[in-house]
Amino acid sequence: MDDPLDMRSKKVLITGGSRGLGRSMALGFAAHGADVAIVSRKLDVCEATAAEVRELGVEAFPYACHVGDWSQLDGMVDAVYEAFGQVDVLINNAGMSPLYPSLDQVSEELFDKVVAVNLKGPFRLSANIGARMQAGAGGAIINVSSTASVSASPGSEPYAAAKAGLNSLTRSFAAAYGPKVRVNCIMAGPFLTDISKAWDLPAFEKGAKANIPLQRGGQPDEVVGAALYFASESSSFTTGAILPVDGGAHI
Repeated sequence: MDDPLDMRSKKVLITGGSRGLGRSMALGFAAHGADVAIVSRKLDVCEATAAEVRELGVEAFPYACHVGDWSQLDGMVDAVYEAFGQVDVLINNAGMSPLYPSLDQVSEELFDKVVAVNLKGPFRLSANIGARMQAGAGGAIINVSSTASVSASPGSEPYAAAKAGLNSLTRSFAAAYGPKVRVNCIMAGPFLTDISKAWDLPAFEKGAKANIPLQRGGQPDEVVGAALYFASESSSFTTGAILPVDGGAHI
């Protein structure tokens, strides 16, 4: 039986692809044969992940781009198409949720920055690449949302609102670009990425045991299976779906 998750000949673009969930997905897709474009703000970190990807016998294209800056996005997409000739899978993974002392101290600059990275960037990339996919052989777009989008999220309200918008975009783009382009969303819960080093981990672990059915945070590699599913023909009749990968935290 052929591997249903075979990604050979596929070209995958991952924003926020140099670390955390993005890095895990880059390595996961590479392990299944895909060539991967790794996009984030810092080129040196992109290049480091690209080197790991190449060790798996596939091509990697590192590119520095601020996903929240609309003016940079079209040039980045052009560069990826020039390097790879096509994009079969777009993963809108880049995100940010800066801390702030209180809601009344959230500045307009901070609010706009959070919305730009988590919502505006994915909108523009999905519109640009989705149109190209629709005009060509089709493809898959995968958004990475958060359980904050469906639950009260003290301390991350702008982020939660932007991710709720990304859930909405998932459904709208699925309708707009079907049937040739499938658009789905991974609604991620708490993952123990490098960002979690800033957490109070004992307090998190205590809360996880009380409030998360699987009683723990996720390991970055545990997002890969969902991404491969949405990118592959295994999900050929799935679009507009929002899949929680969160240990049951959204419950």
